[in-house]
Amino acid sequence: MNQAVAPAAPSQAEMRAALESYVARINSGDRDGVLALFSPDAIIEDPVGSPAKAGEAITAWFDDTIAFATQIRPVAPIRGSHGDAAALMFDVTFQPPGGPAMLIRSLDVCTFDREGRIASLKAYWGPEDVEVLAS
Repeated sequence: MNQAVAPAAPSQAEMRAALESYVARINSGDRDGVLALFSPDAIIEDPVGSPAKAGEAITAWFDDTIAFATQIRPVAPIRGSHGDAAALMFDVTFQPPGGPAMLIRSLDVCTFDREGRIASLKAYWGPEDVEVLAS
């Protein structure tokens, strides 16, 4: 009996679609939809060099993301790879409570599990990539 073997990585189209959904769901304030894009054991390092987030810390982080009225604007096409990773370059704006509106220019590199869910997200941005927006 032949059994189909799952591919080691999702297709480039599946990874691009997941990142397009990530943008759309953040922009529409769909916290549960965003969380559904991640594998249960996902790790987020945003920015790279900060402590990694997992489990409930990811849920809390996306609670804040939605509460801060976060908006993502891609500035380049989503980039694929020859493996299980894809990258998204974007500007993100948000309004923390009691603080000024902010802009961060980021490059997020995500790896994906066999089901096409985000297994890891590493956000590349530094102090020079952050801007306080005029009120």
